[in-house]
Parts: sequence; C-alpha cells; structure tokens
Amino acid sequence: MDIEKIRHSLAHVMAEAVQHLFPGVKFGIGPAIDDGFYYDFLFPQPITNDDLSAIEKEMRRIIEKDQDFIRTEISKQEAQELFRDQPFKLELIEGLEEGKISIYKQGDFVDLCRGPHVESTKELKPSAFKLKTIAGAYWRGDESKPMLTRIYAYAFESKAKLEDYLHMLEEAERRDHRKLGKELDLFSTHEEAGPGLIYWHPKGGRFRVELENWWRDEHYKNGYEILFTPHIGKSWLWETSGHLGFYKANMYAPMKIDEDEYFIKPMNCPFHIMIYKTSSHSYRDLPLRWAELGTVYRYERSGVLHGLMRVRGFTQDDAHIICTPDQIEDEILEVLRFSLSMWKTLGFKEIKAYLATRPADSVGEPERWDQALVSLKKAIDKEGLLYEIDEGGGAFYGPKIDLKVKDAIGREWQMTTIQFDFNEPERFDMVFIDKDGKQKRPYMVHRALLGSLERFFGVFIEHYAGAFPVWLMPDQVAVIPVAPSFDAYAKTVAKFLQEKGIRAKAMLSEERMNAKIRDAQNQRIPYMAIVGQREQEGSLVSLRLRTGDQESGIPLEVFAARVLEKIDMKSLDL
Repeated sequence: MDIEKIRHSLAHVMAEAVQHLFPGVKFGIGPAIDDGFYYDFLFPQPITNDDLSAIEKEMRRIIEKDQDFIRTEISKQEAQELFRDQPFKLELIEGLEEGKISIYKQGDFVDLCRGPHVESTKELKPSAFKLKTIAGAYWRGDESKPMLTRIYAYAFESKAKLEDYLHMLEEAERRDHRKLGKELDLFSTHEEAGPGLIYWHPKGGRFRVELENWWRDEHYKNGYEILFTPHIGKSWLWETSGHLGFYKANMYAPMKIDEDEYFIKPMNCPFHIMIYKTSSHSYRDLPLRWAELGTVYRYERSGVLHGLMRVRGFTQDDAHIICTPDQIEDEILEVLRFSLSMWKTLGFKEIKAYLATRPADSVGEPERWDQALVSLKKAIDKEGLLYEIDEGGGAFYGPKIDLKVKDAIGREWQMTTIQFDFNEPERFDMVFIDKDGKQKRPYMVHRALLGSLERFFGVFIEHYAGAFPVWLMPDQVAVIPVAPSFDAYAKTVAKFLQEKGIRAKAMLSEERMNAKIRDAQNQRIPYMAIVGQREQEGSLVSLRLRTGDQESGIPLEVFAARVLEKIDMKSLDL
C-alpha cells in the first residue's frame, strides 16, 4: 500500500480526533512527511505533550469504526460556506481558482483536500503510528501570521517497521555528535562568540591532524598538488566568478580596504583559477589536479545551524581538475575511484550515486552538457555503483555526481560531489594551447571527497558512536596502574609507546583501578594496558580492549608492534 496515502489519511484521522476532544479548534494543514505526518491547529486552549496519549487513543477508536474516506467536488462558493468557521481553510480557498474543489469526509470530519486517501480507516493499522511531539509553527511559515500548534507523528506500513524506526531514532540519539562531542571533549560551539563556528578541542584537533595528514598523503599519491589561497578577495573576483550575481545571499557583507570592497570567500575555485592564469598552458601540461583544505564562510540562518552538520565556517576538502576534453572521462573515473577508496578506508561500505542532470536555467553548450553526462554515467557504470537520476538537479553551470554514504544505522549522508563547471572557465577566459596550436577552453571539474571536515567529523562520530578506528583515535592507549605503587612503571610504559609513535597516556589519578577502566571505556580508548607487579617485573602489559576482550602478560615490545600494525594498516578492527 502507498505509504503516502496511509500517512495523509492518518493526518485526517488525527484532525478528527482533535475535533472530538477540543471543540472549537481551527484547522490548518496536515501533509504526509518523510517519516509520518503532521497537522497544524489553533486550539481554544494551550495543549502539551501530555495530551498526545488522549489524541492517540481517540484516533485508534476512530480507526476501529471502519469509516470510509469519501471524496466530493463542490464549488468555491459551497466550500466557503462549508468552512465558514475555519479561517485558515477560507484563506486557502481564497487562493484557489474558480471551479470544482475537492473535499474529503470521514465520520463527522470534513477537510479541504486534493487527496488521495485510503478507501477506509480499516486499512490503517492502529499499532503502526505514534504521535511524536508538539511544536509551534507560523501559519504558512509567515511570522506575521498566527502561531499554530503542530502535532508531529510517525507512521509506517506495519508495527514492525514503526518499531524499527523508533529503535533507529534511539540509536541516533545515543550517537548524537553534539552529545558525544561534549562527552569526549572533541569540539564546542559558542553562541556568545558567534553561532555556527566550530572550536576544535585538543582531542578533536588530534583527530583532524591525523585525518588531514592521511588526506594529503593520498592526494600526493593520486597525482594532486596542494594549494593554499587567501581568505578574502576583491569584489572584482566575485563579480567575475558570478558569485555576487548568483550566491550573494550566502556571502557575508563586504569590508572596505583602501577604498576597495573585499569579500570573505564562500568558495575556493576563483583563487585556483587565478593561479592557473599566472602562466600559459599547453595540452601537455594537463590535467592539473589542484587540491586545498580551504576554510570558507557562508551565511546560514540561525534556525538551521546544527552542531557540525550545518555551520557558517568550514574547511572544504576541495579540488579542481583542469583538463582537455579528451581527458575528461579518465579524470572523472579516477576521481570516483579515489573517492570510493577513501570511503572504504574510513569504514563506509554502502555508497550510492545520484546523477544530477541539466536544469531549466543553465549555461554552456548543449553538446558539452551531453558529453559531461556521458562521462559521469560511464564512470558510475565502470565502478558498478547503484545510482539514481536526479532530473534537473545539476547546478546552472554543469551536471554532477553526488555520492551518498550509508552510516551504521542506515541513514544516508550526501558527502562526495563531482561537479562540472562550464561557467567559470568562460568568465575567467581560461585557455590552453591544443595540439593544433589553437587556444581552446579547458574543462574544469570541482570535487570534494569528504565534503567539509566539520560535517564529515559529525557523520564520522555518529557512524562509530565515538569509538573510532585506532588510527584516528585521539588517545590510543590508556596505561592504568593497579595501585599507586606502580605509577612509575605506568609512566615508563606510556613514554615507551609515545616514542614509538603511539598516542598513550598514563592514568595516574587517585581513583581506584576500576574507576580508571570505566573512564577509559567511556572515552572509547581502544586499548587499556593494565600494569602491576607481574607486568613491572617482566616488562609486560595486561590488555583490556574497549570491546571487553582481555589478554594477560603481553611483552611490551609485542604490544607496541601490534598497535603500530593496526595504525599502519588503517585497520577498522582492534
């Protein structure tokens, strides 16, 4: 059965239940949404989440009555008469053209609605929905209009699917990167100092350094050069690139320097183009693969900021490939292969591609768009990726591939983007000298593999619930003495491991050993090296993993070699 019909029908059942329980209520709208439905109401008196159980109970009573959903068409005037006591419905009717207007009735409830709905309430399962919460919502999203009460609900085809979804939500709450970021001392945000800006703490900083070092090494291995570019540029740069024309709402206000206007950068690409234009280029010089961990700033409304996932300042793992038309297919395939290899190393195995095609308003010759789309599709096919067509979803300046990765609890995250650009090469008059001695326009591809370091970190925290692979853990080994008399040996062990390149710390607080083990476990430290009399006398450690596994009497050299092997291999296991 169509889940949209189920959810939309349940929204009407909820409205009927509210009508029974709260006479005089005024109705807004009640659409289906991704995981259920909602309905907006103006109640005669305030309600709270405590009222939801009574509404649920009444909904189930209505469902059991086996009421038909009956569609009728009436004139605009008849609709205005029918809903004469419902001001929000009247406003909707006012915006409709003359002609027949459809309404739906079940039981004693009538609603203005295009449908469709299920045939009868008997098709709705009383155990497959759950009212979630209430929230405030301005009528039609307009702050000048009345604030309504929105009731959200979850709804699925069966009780089992609802329970699976609720379990996923519990897991998502347990893995919330904002909560774990605080508990593990990884990062913070500070409203008083500027919302949407991320402060990386020492442990988060250690993660970032390890990630960036690996990222740079992989880029050098794959034929990239690393660039560093300014954070601000004159308005001319952004006028030429088109950002002031197409993107100004997401850019911060200009600053005046020596009578010139400068803008803080929302993108890195114009700077890379300026480097390209410092010299002439032959077809023999191409392709150029230039990458940058460039920090950019974009305006986001306060209401959409969300931890690491939606911020105002972030570092893109950005790159631009400048190549000849003949090279484009191989370059796209190589970018896709590179991206997939990185995600595999990071422990993400389920990846799906979305191929975004030409929108109605676009730039560039149609034949270039066609060639670009063919190149993108060939790369997807060669890698054997599942993909969907995102019709018209490309940017105005070129088609793209988006890669979405699935995390440990089944959520999809859009991360990698491989984006053609037919706009900036034209605007900046980029050229190369081809084999025939003539100037030609190069192809340019924007690509980000991780997206941004901030958003990637948020997804990574939630994917692993903070228990990262050992090579990316800020603290890799906790050395725990069984008693204070072994503190000196614990420090010796920690120093030995540190000199080997292992991030180890001796836990020398006055707490008892079991408390230290709990603390290390809560910090998701992969290895706990327990040391006492036997270990001190034999240069040994007794090992406890964060998984709970234990092993006694391991020679210190053997333990260090084991940890280093896991780090070098970028192992996902301990």
